Amino acid sequence: MIVSGGQTGADRSALDWAIARHILHGGWCPAGRLAEDGKIGSAYNLKETPKAEYLQRTEWNVRDSDGTVVFSIGADLSGGSLATMKLVSQLGKPGIHLFRSLTPTENAAQLCRFIRKHEVKILNVAGPRASGEPQIGPFIHSIFDELFENWE
Repeated sequence: MIVSGGQTGADRSALDWAIARHILHGGWCPAGRLAEDGKIGSAYNLKETPKAEYLQRTEWNVRDSDGTVVFSIGADLSGGSLATMKLVSQLGKPGIHLFRSLTPTENAAQLCRFIRKHEVKILNVAGPRASGEPQIGPFIHSIFDELFENWE
């Protein structure tokens, strides 16, 4: 199962990928289904947190998953992506940061090892908004495509 907060960019790309492949998806989103492009559509199987704060949704997705992957194009994390990795540490959950220094095949192999090592059944996906890193969607899709085409 893939979960995320439904924000544009990394979150929504992972959910779109899962929906297109009939993979279970879900997660927590802010009250009011808030995202930078307006209200998150009902096609996404997300539950609303009591507060309209992004941090609460981030914390609950980290808490309720078996592991978190934060994707980014660049090596440095900031904003919500950095907050996600801090929450991973604070909550004692497994987490990995994958960025575009490696090929999709190499990143997929790292993600596969992470999933197996931590026996991840529910994978929380996070990363930058589309406005911050417009290329994040195709980057995530290439890694997930590679991962699931070569899963052994």
